[in-house]
Amino acid sequence: MGMAASQARFLGLTARKTNTEYEGQQVNQQRTMLSNKSANYYNDLLGMTVPTPPSVEDYTKTVYSFNDGALENSINSLVAQEGGTYLVSYTRTWTNDHAVVGATSSIVTRTKNSAPTKLPYDEYLYYVGSKKMRDLGYIEPIDPSTGAYTGDDEYLKSLSADQLQNLKKEEEDFITMLNDKYGVPSGGNPWKVFYRKDTTTSAWTPTFYNQYDFVKPETTWSDKDNTQTYIPAYTVGSEVERDEIKGAKAMLEKDSSGRYINITLFDSDGNTRTYSLATNTTTDQAAYNDALNQYEYNKSQYEKSVQDINSKIEVIQAEDRTLELRLKQLDTEQKAISTEMEAVEKVIQKNTQDTFKTFNA
Repeated sequence: MGMAASQARFLGLTARKTNTEYEGQQVNQQRTMLSNKSANYYNDLLGMTVPTPPSVEDYTKTVYSFNDGALENSINSLVAQEGGTYLVSYTRTWTNDHAVVGATSSIVTRTKNSAPTKLPYDEYLYYVGSKKMRDLGYIEPIDPSTGAYTGDDEYLKSLSADQLQNLKKEEEDFITMLNDKYGVPSGGNPWKVFYRKDTTTSAWTPTFYNQYDFVKPETTWSDKDNTQTYIPAYTVGSEVERDEIKGAKAMLEKDSSGRYINITLFDSDGNTRTYSLATNTTTDQAAYNDALNQYEYNKSQYEKSVQDINSKIEVIQAEDRTLELRLKQLDTEQKAISTEMEAVEKVIQKNTQDTFKTFNA
Protein backbone atom coordinates (compact mmCIF):
# COMPACT_ATOMS: atom_id res chain seq x y z
CA MET A 1 0.00 0.00 0.00
CA GLY A 2 1.47 3.35 -1.02
CA MET A 3 1.85 6.42 1.12
CA ALA A 4 -1.14 8.25 -0.38
CA ALA A 5 -3.37 5.19 -0.22
CA SER A 6 -2.38 4.56 3.39
CA GLN A 7 -3.16 8.15 4.34
CA ALA A 8 -6.54 8.00 2.60
CA ARG A 9 -7.32 4.72 4.32
CA PHE A 10 -6.33 6.13 7.70
CA LEU A 11 -8.50 9.21 7.21
CA GLY A 12 -11.48 7.02 6.20
CA LEU A 13 -11.03 4.84 9.28
CA THR A 14 -10.77 7.95 11.46
CA ALA A 15 -14.08 9.25 10.07
CA ARG A 16 -15.76 5.87 10.64
CA LYS A 17 -14.45 5.76 14.20
CA THR A 18 -15.75 9.28 14.83
CA ASN A 19 -19.17 8.33 13.44
CA THR A 20 -19.23 5.17 15.53
CA GLU A 21 -18.36 7.12 18.67
CA TYR A 22 -21.05 9.69 17.88
CA GLU A 23 -23.68 7.00 17.29
CA GLY A 24 -22.63 5.33 20.55
CA GLN A 25 -23.14 8.64 22.37
CA GLN A 26 -26.60 8.95 20.81
CA VAL A 27 -27.49 5.40 21.89
CA ASN A 28 -26.31 6.13 25.43
CA GLN A 29 -28.39 9.30 25.43
CA GLN A 30 -31.47 7.34 24.36
CA ARG A 31 -30.83 4.75 27.07
CA THR A 32 -30.52 7.54 29.64
CA MET A 33 -33.90 8.95 28.53
CA LEU A 34 -35.47 5.48 28.76
CA SER A 35 -33.95 5.07 32.22
CA ASN A 36 -35.50 8.38 33.34
CA LYS A 37 -38.90 7.37 31.99
CA SER A 38 -38.65 4.01 33.73
CA ALA A 39 -37.70 5.74 37.00
CA ASN A 40 -40.73 8.01 36.68
CA TYR A 41 -42.99 5.00 36.23
CA TYR A 42 -41.49 3.32 39.28
CA ASN A 43 -42.02 6.53 41.25
CA ASP A 44 -45.65 6.48 40.13
CA LEU A 45 -45.92 2.92 41.46
CA LEU A 46 -44.37 3.94 44.76
CA GLY A 47 -46.74 6.90 45.02
CA MET A 48 -49.87 4.82 44.54
CA THR A 49 -51.90 3.98 47.64
CA VAL A 50 -52.77 0.31 47.99
CA PRO A 51 -56.52 -0.01 48.73
CA THR A 52 -57.26 -1.29 52.22
CA PRO A 53 -60.30 -3.51 52.76
CA PRO A 54 -62.83 -2.11 55.24
CA SER A 55 -63.00 -3.57 58.72
CA VAL A 56 -66.33 -4.62 60.18
CA GLU A 57 -65.20 -3.07 63.44
CA ASP A 58 -65.21 0.37 61.83
CA TYR A 59 -68.94 -0.03 61.20
CA THR A 60 -69.76 -1.61 64.54
CA LYS A 61 -70.74 0.38 67.58
CA THR A 62 -72.06 -0.19 71.06
CA VAL A 63 -75.67 0.91 71.49
CA TYR A 64 -77.30 1.48 74.87
CA SER A 65 -81.03 0.99 75.12
CA PHE A 66 -83.72 0.93 77.78
CA ASN A 67 -87.34 -0.17 77.87
CA ASP A 68 -90.12 2.12 79.02
CA GLY A 69 -93.28 0.05 78.95
CA ALA A 70 -94.26 -0.45 75.31
CA LEU A 71 -91.47 1.83 74.09
CA GLU A 72 -87.99 0.61 73.19
CA ASN A 73 -85.51 3.48 73.49
CA SER A 74 -82.11 3.52 71.80
CA ILE A 75 -79.58 6.17 72.86
CA ASN A 76 -78.09 8.12 69.95
CA SER A 77 -75.80 10.59 71.70
CA LEU A 78 -74.54 11.61 75.13
CA VAL A 79 -73.22 15.11 75.85
CA ALA A 80 -71.63 15.60 79.26
CA GLN A 81 -72.70 18.65 81.27
CA GLU A 82 -71.48 20.28 84.46
CA GLY A 83 -72.50 18.59 87.67
CA GLY A 84 -72.30 15.06 86.29
CA THR A 85 -75.44 15.26 84.16
CA TYR A 86 -75.83 14.56 80.45
CA LEU A 87 -77.93 15.77 77.57
CA VAL A 88 -79.25 12.59 76.00
CA SER A 89 -80.81 12.10 72.57
CA TYR A 90 -82.60 8.82 72.02
CA THR A 91 -84.98 7.22 69.54
CA ARG A 92 -88.25 5.77 70.76
CA THR A 93 -89.61 2.78 68.85
CA TRP A 94 -93.01 1.19 69.20
CA THR A 95 -95.47 -0.93 67.24
CA ASN A 96 -98.61 0.79 66.04
CA ASP A 97 -101.23 -1.95 65.60
CA HIS A 98 -103.72 0.48 64.09
CA ALA A 99 -101.64 2.02 61.30
CA VAL A 100 -102.49 2.26 57.60
CA VAL A 101 -100.10 0.09 55.62
CA GLY A 102 -99.71 -1.20 52.10
CA ALA A 103 -101.82 -4.19 51.08
CA THR A 104 -101.85 -6.54 48.10
CA SER A 105 -102.71 -4.60 44.94
CA SER A 106 -105.58 -5.84 42.82
CA ILE A 107 -107.51 -5.50 39.59
CA VAL A 108 -110.46 -3.11 39.87
CA THR A 109 -113.66 -3.35 37.82
CA ARG A 110 -116.34 -0.71 37.26
CA THR A 111 -119.93 -0.28 36.16
CA LYS A 112 -121.86 2.82 35.21
CA ASN A 113 -123.56 4.44 38.18
CA SER A 114 -127.22 4.57 37.26
CA ALA A 115 -127.95 7.20 39.89
CA PRO A 116 -124.90 9.38 40.52
CA THR A 117 -125.48 11.42 43.62
CA LYS A 118 -122.46 13.68 43.92
CA LEU A 119 -119.67 15.06 41.78
CA PRO A 120 -118.55 13.91 38.30
CA TYR A 121 -116.16 11.40 39.90
CA ASP A 122 -119.30 9.48 40.98
CA GLU A 123 -119.90 8.42 37.36
CA TYR A 124 -118.88 4.82 38.08
CA LEU A 125 -119.25 2.22 40.81
CA TYR A 126 -116.02 0.36 41.55
CA TYR A 127 -115.51 -3.23 42.64
CA VAL A 128 -112.79 -5.67 43.70
CA GLY A 129 -114.22 -9.03 42.83
CA SER A 130 -117.80 -8.88 44.05
CA LYS A 131 -117.04 -6.31 46.75
CA LYS A 132 -118.43 -2.88 45.92
CA MET A 133 -116.47 0.09 47.18
CA ARG A 134 -117.92 3.17 48.78
CA ASP A 135 -116.48 6.56 49.64
CA LEU A 136 -114.51 6.33 52.88
CA GLY A 137 -116.41 8.20 55.64
CA TYR A 138 -119.67 8.25 53.65
CA ILE A 139 -122.19 5.86 55.26
CA GLU A 140 -125.53 6.06 53.48
CA PRO A 141 -128.44 5.41 53.43
CA ILE A 142 -129.35 5.76 57.12
CA ASP A 143 -132.90 5.53 58.48
CA PRO A 144 -133.38 8.93 60.18
CA SER A 145 -135.76 7.51 62.77
CA THR A 146 -133.62 4.57 63.93
CA GLY A 147 -130.16 5.48 62.75
CA ALA A 148 -129.86 2.02 61.16
CA TYR A 149 -128.18 1.38 57.84
CA THR A 150 -130.66 0.42 55.09
CA GLY A 151 -128.32 -0.27 52.16
CA ASP A 152 -126.82 -3.47 50.75
CA ASP A 153 -123.34 -3.34 52.32
CA GLU A 154 -122.99 -6.57 54.30
CA TYR A 155 -120.64 -5.12 56.88
CA LEU A 156 -122.65 -1.97 57.53
CA LYS A 157 -125.82 -4.01 57.90
CA SER A 158 -124.20 -5.91 60.78
CA LEU A 159 -123.67 -2.73 62.83
CA SER A 160 -125.98 -1.01 65.28
CA ALA A 161 -126.76 2.69 65.05
CA ASP A 162 -124.16 3.50 67.72
CA GLN A 163 -121.57 1.32 66.00
CA LEU A 164 -122.27 3.12 62.73
CA GLN A 165 -121.58 6.48 64.36
CA ASN A 166 -118.36 5.15 65.87
CA LEU A 167 -117.36 3.73 62.48
CA LYS A 168 -117.95 7.09 60.83
CA LYS A 169 -115.60 8.75 63.33
CA GLU A 170 -113.04 5.97 62.83
CA GLU A 171 -113.18 6.36 59.06
CA GLU A 172 -112.63 10.09 59.39
CA ASP A 173 -109.45 9.21 61.31
CA PHE A 174 -108.52 6.78 58.52
CA ILE A 175 -108.88 9.60 55.97
CA THR A 176 -106.53 11.79 58.00
CA MET A 177 -104.01 8.95 58.38
CA LEU A 178 -104.14 8.10 54.65
CA ASN A 179 -103.76 11.75 53.64
CA ASP A 180 -100.82 12.23 55.99
CA LYS A 181 -99.00 9.11 54.85
CA TYR A 182 -99.88 8.81 51.15
CA GLY A 183 -101.12 12.29 50.20
CA VAL A 184 -104.53 13.77 49.50
CA PRO A 185 -106.10 12.22 46.36
CA SER A 186 -105.82 14.52 43.34
CA GLY A 187 -108.73 16.12 41.54
CA GLY A 188 -111.17 15.94 44.44
CA ASN A 189 -111.28 12.16 44.25
CA PRO A 190 -112.15 10.39 47.51
CA TRP A 191 -110.60 7.46 49.30
CA LYS A 192 -112.56 4.29 48.62
CA VAL A 193 -113.14 1.42 51.02
CA PHE A 194 -114.67 -2.01 51.32
CA TYR A 195 -114.57 -4.42 54.28
CA ARG A 196 -113.53 -8.05 54.05
CA LYS A 197 -114.61 -10.62 56.66
CA ASP A 198 -112.03 -13.02 58.07
CA THR A 199 -113.67 -16.45 57.99
CA THR A 200 -111.49 -17.63 60.89
CA THR A 201 -111.89 -14.75 63.34
CA SER A 202 -115.08 -13.17 61.88
CA ALA A 203 -113.31 -9.82 62.09
CA TRP A 204 -113.93 -7.23 59.37
CA THR A 205 -110.83 -5.62 57.86
CA PRO A 206 -110.95 -2.49 55.66
CA THR A 207 -109.17 -2.17 52.33
CA PHE A 208 -108.60 1.36 51.01
CA TYR A 209 -108.06 2.67 47.48
CA ASN A 210 -107.24 6.10 46.13
CA GLN A 211 -109.89 6.75 43.47
CA TYR A 212 -107.48 8.96 41.55
CA ASP A 213 -105.56 5.77 40.76
CA PHE A 214 -108.67 4.66 38.82
CA VAL A 215 -109.01 7.81 36.70
CA LYS A 216 -105.46 9.12 36.21
CA PRO A 217 -104.27 9.22 32.57
CA GLU A 218 -101.81 6.34 32.87
CA THR A 219 -104.49 3.92 34.12
CA THR A 220 -105.98 1.97 31.23
CA TRP A 221 -109.25 0.09 31.23
CA SER A 222 -110.19 -2.87 29.06
CA ASP A 223 -113.36 -3.02 26.99
CA LYS A 224 -114.73 -5.21 29.81
CA ASP A 225 -114.26 -2.35 32.27
CA ASN A 226 -111.44 -3.73 34.39
CA THR A 227 -108.04 -2.14 34.93
CA GLN A 228 -105.18 -3.44 32.82
CA THR A 229 -102.78 -3.07 35.75
CA TYR A 230 -102.95 -3.76 39.45
CA ILE A 231 -104.09 -0.84 41.59
CA PRO A 232 -102.32 -0.07 44.90
CA ALA A 233 -104.32 -0.93 48.01
CA TYR A 234 -103.97 -0.12 51.71
CA THR A 235 -105.31 -1.60 54.92
CA VAL A 236 -105.00 -1.44 58.71
CA GLY A 237 -102.10 -3.34 60.23
CA SER A 238 -99.04 -3.25 62.42
CA GLU A 239 -96.17 -0.91 61.68
CA VAL A 240 -93.06 -0.01 63.59
CA GLU A 241 -92.95 3.72 64.25
CA ARG A 242 -90.29 5.87 65.83
CA ASP A 243 -89.48 9.39 66.87
CA GLU A 244 -86.46 11.05 68.43
CA ILE A 245 -86.19 12.82 71.77
CA LYS A 246 -83.39 15.38 71.78
CA GLY A 247 -81.52 16.99 74.68
CA ALA A 248 -83.21 15.19 77.58
CA LYS A 249 -81.52 15.79 80.92
CA ALA A 250 -80.20 12.58 82.46
CA MET A 251 -77.72 11.02 84.85
CA LEU A 252 -75.82 7.84 84.05
CA GLU A 253 -74.32 5.14 86.23
CA LYS A 254 -71.32 3.02 85.23
CA ASP A 255 -70.04 -0.31 86.44
CA SER A 256 -66.40 -1.09 87.27
CA SER A 257 -65.56 -1.72 83.59
CA GLY A 258 -66.82 1.72 82.54
CA ARG A 259 -69.96 0.41 80.86
CA TYR A 260 -73.18 2.34 81.47
CA ILE A 261 -75.70 0.26 83.41
CA ASN A 262 -78.45 2.71 84.47
CA ILE A 263 -79.97 5.94 83.18
CA THR A 264 -81.99 8.40 85.23
CA LEU A 265 -84.19 10.77 83.23
CA PHE A 266 -85.55 14.10 84.48
CA ASP A 267 -89.02 15.27 83.42
CA SER A 268 -90.04 18.91 83.02
CA ASP A 269 -90.95 19.12 86.71
CA GLY A 270 -87.60 17.80 87.84
CA ASN A 271 -88.93 14.38 88.77
CA THR A 272 -86.70 11.40 87.97
CA ARG A 273 -87.13 7.86 86.81
CA THR A 274 -84.38 5.29 86.50
CA TYR A 275 -84.12 2.56 83.86
CA SER A 276 -81.66 -0.28 83.38
CA LEU A 277 -79.51 0.00 80.28
CA ALA A 278 -78.98 -2.92 77.92
CA THR A 279 -75.81 -3.04 75.84
CA ASN A 280 -75.95 -4.21 72.25
CA THR A 281 -73.38 -4.27 69.50
CA THR A 282 -74.77 -3.28 66.12
CA THR A 283 -73.17 -3.28 62.70
CA ASP A 284 -74.22 -0.91 59.94
CA GLN A 285 -74.27 -3.69 57.36
CA ALA A 286 -75.44 -1.44 54.52
CA ALA A 287 -72.61 1.04 55.11
CA TYR A 288 -70.11 -1.82 55.40
CA ASN A 289 -71.35 -3.36 52.14
CA ASP A 290 -71.03 0.04 50.44
CA ALA A 291 -67.47 0.38 51.73
CA LEU A 292 -66.66 -3.16 50.59
CA ASN A 293 -68.03 -2.42 47.12
CA GLN A 294 -65.97 0.77 46.98
CA TYR A 295 -62.88 -1.21 48.05
CA GLU A 296 -63.44 -3.77 45.28
CA TYR A 297 -63.76 -0.92 42.76
CA ASN A 298 -60.63 0.83 44.08
CA LYS A 299 -58.77 -2.48 44.04
CA SER A 300 -59.65 -3.14 40.41
CA GLN A 301 -58.61 0.42 39.48
CA TYR A 302 -55.33 0.01 41.38
CA GLU A 303 -54.57 -3.32 39.71
CA LYS A 304 -55.35 -1.85 36.30
CA SER A 305 -53.05 1.12 36.94
CA VAL A 306 -50.25 -1.20 38.08
CA GLN A 307 -50.75 -3.38 35.02
CA ASP A 308 -50.69 -0.35 32.71
CA ILE A 309 -47.46 0.95 34.26
CA ASN A 310 -45.83 -2.48 34.15
CA SER A 311 -46.76 -2.76 30.47
CA LYS A 312 -45.10 0.59 29.77
CA ILE A 313 -41.99 -0.46 31.70
CA GLU A 314 -41.82 -3.70 29.69
CA VAL A 315 -41.90 -1.67 26.47
CA ILE A 316 -39.08 0.52 27.79
CA GLN A 317 -37.07 -2.53 28.80
CA ALA A 318 -37.51 -4.04 25.32
CA GLU A 319 -36.36 -0.77 23.72
CA ASP A 320 -33.39 -0.62 26.10
CA ARG A 321 -32.35 -4.19 25.22
CA THR A 322 -32.40 -3.25 21.51
CA LEU A 323 -30.25 -0.18 22.20
CA GLU A 324 -27.91 -2.23 24.37
CA LEU A 325 -27.45 -4.72 21.54
CA ARG A 326 -26.76 -1.86 19.10
CA LEU A 327 -24.21 -0.41 21.55
CA LYS A 328 -22.39 -3.75 21.73
CA GLN A 329 -22.31 -3.83 17.92
CA LEU A 330 -20.84 -0.32 17.84
CA ASP A 331 -18.29 -1.31 20.48
CA THR A 332 -17.23 -4.31 18.40
CA GLU A 333 -17.04 -2.12 15.30
CA GLN A 334 -15.02 0.46 17.23
CA LYS A 335 -12.48 -2.16 18.31
CA ALA A 336 -12.20 -3.50 14.75
CA ILE A 337 -11.64 0.01 13.38
CA SER A 338 -9.04 0.73 16.08
CA THR A 339 -7.20 -2.50 15.20
CA GLU A 340 -7.23 -1.65 11.52
CA MET A 341 -6.10 1.90 12.21
CA GLU A 342 -3.14 0.58 14.19
CA ALA A 343 -2.21 -1.65 11.23
CA VAL A 344 -2.52 1.22 8.74
CA GLU A 345 -0.58 3.49 11.08
CA LYS A 346 2.27 0.97 11.11
CA VAL A 347 2.23 0.85 7.32
CA ILE A 348 2.41 4.66 7.19
CA GLN A 349 5.29 4.68 9.65
CA LYS A 350 7.11 2.05 7.61
CA ASN A 351 6.51 3.98 4.37
CA THR A 352 7.76 7.13 6.02
CA GLN A 353 10.89 5.43 7.30
CA ASP A 354 11.57 3.86 3.88
CA THR A 355 11.12 7.22 2.18
CA PHE A 356 13.58 9.01 4.45
CA LYS A 357 16.10 6.21 4.00
CA THR A 358 15.88 6.68 0.27
CA PHE A 359 16.64 10.45 0.49
CA ASN A 360 19.47 9.85 2.98
CA ALA A 361 21.12 7.07 0.99
